[in-house]
Amino acid sequence: MVAEHRERGAAPAVDEISRQAPPQERTDAPRPPRTLLPLGHRWGRLDLLWRVLAAVGAGLVQLLSLPPYGLWWLGPAGAALLALAVAGARMRRAAWLGLLSGASLMVPLVRWQDVFGIDVWLVIAAAEAVYFAPMAMGLALVVRLPGWPVWTAALWVVQEAVRARWPMGGFPWGKLAFAQPDTPFSGYASLGSSALVTFAVALVGGLLLWAALRAARSRTARERAAAALALACGGAVVAGGALAPSLNNLEEGEAVAVGMVQGNVPGVGQMSVAGERMQVLNNHADGVHLLADLVREGEYPRPDLVLLPENASDIDPFRDPEAHEIISAAAEDAGVPLLWGMSRYNDDGTRYVSSVVWDPETGPGEMYDKRFLVPFGEYVPYRDFFTRFVARLQQVSSDAIPGDEPGALDVGGTTLAVAICFDVAFDEPVRESVAEGGGIVVVPTNNANYNFTGQSDQQLAITRLRAVEHGRPAVVVSTSGISAVVSPDGTVDYRSPEAEPDVHVAELTPMEGTTLATRAGAAPEAALSALGLAAVLVALRRSRSRV
Repeated sequence: MVAEHRERGAAPAVDEISRQAPPQERTDAPRPPRTLLPLGHRWGRLDLLWRVLAAVGAGLVQLLSLPPYGLWWLGPAGAALLALAVAGARMRRAAWLGLLSGASLMVPLVRWQDVFGIDVWLVIAAAEAVYFAPMAMGLALVVRLPGWPVWTAALWVVQEAVRARWPMGGFPWGKLAFAQPDTPFSGYASLGSSALVTFAVALVGGLLLWAALRAARSRTARERAAAALALACGGAVVAGGALAPSLNNLEEGEAVAVGMVQGNVPGVGQMSVAGERMQVLNNHADGVHLLADLVREGEYPRPDLVLLPENASDIDPFRDPEAHEIISAAAEDAGVPLLWGMSRYNDDGTRYVSSVVWDPETGPGEMYDKRFLVPFGEYVPYRDFFTRFVARLQQVSSDAIPGDEPGALDVGGTTLAVAICFDVAFDEPVRESVAEGGGIVVVPTNNANYNFTGQSDQQLAITRLRAVEHGRPAVVVSTSGISAVVSPDGTVDYRSPEAEPDVHVAELTPMEGTTLATRAGAAPEAALSALGLAAVLVALRRSRSRV
């Protein structure tokens, strides 16, 4: 009993004192930095499953934010889910999670490529998904740094910048920015092109994730206030995009009436319409004659110029007298200059994809040659090698070669900024044409292979973002739809049906002066990319210093 009494009254052991001591008394122990999740963190027993679901969800959410779905407000969630999937993961796991996320986006997004074959579709989708692997590895590194929402957003810009340039000129389809044609985020395009829009979308996603994680583990009023502050910052980013266009000082020119002809093609949705080249030419000439008749009947005001799509003639009128006569007769009937999309063939069998100004009195004049061509669609790189394995590529009988001049064309006294079809997905063609004086953005296109697949909606969304970027009205004129008229704020004022002939006249106001984005060029993209890469280097250095 005595021994028991002494035991109860004995002083507690040293380790018990340390366990009972209040936290503020143990201030000498180093505290880990407040990051998203520590390296090697596991989400319980189902860690891998949760990460896979988050990665797949990131890709699918981004898909839904893009046309034809158009749930633009899901864009930030896509960036947030990918950061959540790779946070705390080792590099190898982050890489394949990024690849999985990219495939979840790209496989359904470019489904329209199966017109060239399922193998072509899946190869292109897989090649695009690869870019998400190194980005995910970078995300896993920079989420360990303070201020990580900024660095993760910058890495999205890096990924899209590389994907838009390499290989074979790049394929920028599916950018975060391209889901934001006329949303609060789109205003950032007028300050820093598509790169700044992508950065803003990903930054809001990072801030939302940071706030959610901080709120989930907050124990004090101070931590809850920090989460609320992050939400407020995200709201400020969104509001800033709505205000951004007001920072530009543009002037209105003299209004012009712009005619549009969508002639339609036979066999829409098929791989090639080359076999009906004369019919396509006649369809578009007939459309010009119809528009002229409707103007004479008072159905439409008299246009100052008429726009026709890419490939409105695949017969070279400079070599074929009949095609020359058909186009000249259409121009004479309209009584105003036409901008006619055509193929111009060279002596060696190569060709240019061109838009040519055709005056009713003087005939052909200024022209623009498409600068960004579709690999395996308009030309076959390494033709001898690839046609050995994919016989279908032999249907691309002649290789197009790219132009190298901006598309600023004077049509009836109005300077147009012309970017043919695939050109519009890249920053340079429209920017340089506007810088050369283009007051209206014009996108002649041929989407006949892709009607009713969502591809035309995706391209229209990109055009709408370009309108905001440069503060110009924009016109898309297509062989078989979608043809459209877009206001400088990105809203669609007119939209044609798909796979039907259509004519329209729109009154547009050319704009003079340039936006900050037009003047800055690629500088914002380069600066944001450098920021993201610098963050990766800092994270690597810190990781090695702890080893």
